[in-house]
Amino acid sequence: MTIAWDVIAVYAALAVWTALLVWGLRRQRITPFLLWGIGILLFLNVRYFIEGPPAAIAFFIGIYDVFDNLGLGRDEGAPALAECVNNACTVWGDRYVNHPSWGVAFHERFVTGTALRTNLLYVHIFFNSVAFVLLHHQLLRPATGSGRNRHRWIGRTAFGAVTLGTICAVALASEHGSVSEYGGQAAKYGFYSMAAFVYVTAVMGVVSIRRGDHSAHRTWMIRWAGSMWGSFWLFRVLLVFTGPLLREYETASLLISIWASAPLGIVIAEFFRRRSAARAHSKVNTLPLPERALSI
Repeated sequence: MTIAWDVIAVYAALAVWTALLVWGLRRQRITPFLLWGIGILLFLNVRYFIEGPPAAIAFFIGIYDVFDNLGLGRDEGAPALAECVNNACTVWGDRYVNHPSWGVAFHERFVTGTALRTNLLYVHIFFNSVAFVLLHHQLLRPATGSGRNRHRWIGRTAFGAVTLGTICAVALASEHGSVSEYGGQAAKYGFYSMAAFVYVTAVMGVVSIRRGDHSAHRTWMIRWAGSMWGSFWLFRVLLVFTGPLLREYETASLLISIWASAPLGIVIAEFFRRRSAARAHSKVNTLPLPERALSI
């Protein structure tokens, strides 16, 4: 039987990523975790441009085949699992013949879909990836001194990229009402809500800096980062757990990811933002009075 070594490599990368998260939380140094996550994101997204959507989607489905088939025999199915034509929607060969039904539909839509649908996907992936990378540059290297002008132009580029990426996401989502494997209308409006969380937080960041409120600007940019991480990473991580747990319900797993990932990402980002602010405030208050005055 086929062994999908590239999928196994992703599992190894995710294991390292988890270790970096634990290490980062203990040492209060989260940057390595963020950079590793960006690297995996780019690895997954660049495949669409190298291999084309059908092959990249088959690889993506292959990541979930292992989890969604846990405890099942090779020919044993479930309401949330489905077969695809010639078993072409996976990179595991004939090892797995049942796949998440949303994955089968996703693959089929880009095997038989129009050029417009494929191009919308390309534009969405490209510009959202650009925005994802640039927003982290902005957060990790705040504007200071001579770097303010560069920060401003990178910010404008990131906002333009997320605008184009979101428009394409909404256009793609507008077709989902007829895809029962996704959840029909519930999926369509769920993707609309995801796009709204991403774009509104970005807009609020722009509005606040135009008002000259640098503190509010950074707050909203952190929330935007949370929405982006939620939409990409929490969306995918949730499917790992809810897929096998909810395979008796065809669309439950995917709908949970669609509706919950972006707001949950914002909540997590806000939690860490407030914890960081509280820690910084506490550190200032423990300084001797002359040093405390200088830090304010």
